[in-house]
Amino acid sequence: MKGVKNGGARKRVSTAWGRLKWPMLLTLVLLCLGAIVVAGMVPGLLSAPKPSPSAPPWQQEPDHLSEANGVLPLDPDAPVPVPAELSRLLNGALKPSGAGSITGIVMDASTGTVLFDRDANANRIPASNMKLLTAVAALKALGPESRFTTSVLAGSDASTVVLTGGGDVLLGAGASDPGAVMGRSGLATLASDTAASLATAGVKGPVTVQVDDSLFSGAPLNPAWSLDDVAAGETAPLFSLALNSGRYSPTLTTGPRPQDSAVTTAQAFAEQLVAAGVQVSPGVERGEGVPAKVLAAAESATVSEQVDLMLETSDNFLAEALGRMTAIASGQEGTYDGATSAVRQRLGELGIATDPKQLQLADVSGLALENQVSAHQFAEVVRAITSGPDLSLRTALDGFPVAGLTGTLDDRYVDPSTAQGAGLVRAKTGTLNTVIALSGYVVDADGRLLVFSFIGNGLEPGAAGNKEAMDRSASVLASCGCR
Repeated sequence: MKGVKNGGARKRVSTAWGRLKWPMLLTLVLLCLGAIVVAGMVPGLLSAPKPSPSAPPWQQEPDHLSEANGVLPLDPDAPVPVPAELSRLLNGALKPSGAGSITGIVMDASTGTVLFDRDANANRIPASNMKLLTAVAALKALGPESRFTTSVLAGSDASTVVLTGGGDVLLGAGASDPGAVMGRSGLATLASDTAASLATAGVKGPVTVQVDDSLFSGAPLNPAWSLDDVAAGETAPLFSLALNSGRYSPTLTTGPRPQDSAVTTAQAFAEQLVAAGVQVSPGVERGEGVPAKVLAAAESATVSEQVDLMLETSDNFLAEALGRMTAIASGQEGTYDGATSAVRQRLGELGIATDPKQLQLADVSGLALENQVSAHQFAEVVRAITSGPDLSLRTALDGFPVAGLTGTLDDRYVDPSTAQGAGLVRAKTGTLNTVIALSGYVVDADGRLLVFSFIGNGLEPGAAGNKEAMDRSASVLASCGCR
């Protein structure tokens, strides 16, 4: 019986080896082949023959690696467009559709040489091109990396919490999102941190929620604005804290807005406190907290990020908030007049003409018809951003909408007469009932950086040809090898 068992065992071993032998051999063969392939890929393991000297250049071994530059620097010796030729092309393109007139200017960004001038020093209603002035003023006064802090302070009564505005009107209702601009600071996170601080302090509740919006002073609504624009949701009364740039939802860009964004935000904060397990008394009121008793705090996106969002989306509410913060940083009152005064001050520091006869400011967003700015002044502002000595202004470059791709230019430059500028022109738009403006920069076909500003006033409302005239003219610059 033992022999039978041993013989069976040997048979089973032999059979098992038969089953394993070929897979093992196949594995060894593949490993050997893999080693040969890897050795051929790694220099020095095997000596492989080098490409023949007669092989095409792209098959030759490079003698150096290229620098990792995403964008090549501009050639300072690139030819400058000949003014006469440029004027001939622009005069044919820059024509209003019906009533009104269009002023304009084109400058060489490097030297400031004027290449085209059509009544460029005439005062004009600029519409949202005003935001370019606000952008450079905010960056100069506040600094690109500054942030605004929204705080929750304890009141004089331990059962009171005070949501305190610090100028951030881009608060989100949910958790803070470190990767966002709108919603970087979230009420849910503030509420959770506040709840933890209250628990540590032994506060059982119920707590009363108050809001402190005293950072901004003066009238919440600018008297220079049309009430029809306010009713349509173009802007809203301004306070030192708001959700979604003064809108009910971040996805809404039109329609009615909260008329008291401070109270609306405090009510949403109270709801988040309840969600965090805090007993909250009904209602929200205004009050002041104790500065030394900070229960929670959250920081906004940087000023440069907010400026970019303002320019790209032409956000009126955000522009006015940045104007107020610029006023405070400039030693002015946090009012509408303080904002316009601060913008004027900062433009003067850049060497831009600010005499009241040459520059009239009624707001810093561009909704007011009383604003008067020339195309020349806008071109100088764009030139300060692209080529000026204050490098902090460079951070505004990303905010300019790209023709046919982003922001307020995403649906333009699709017509065959303007398509040459798609993806190349970067410019701030401006639109009111009888006003259209476009100011920005472009690298022409010869590699020369040009800045420009076109402003149409007294135009026929709704005439599509006016935007096309602006876009066609900017496209002329993009495709110009005007020699």
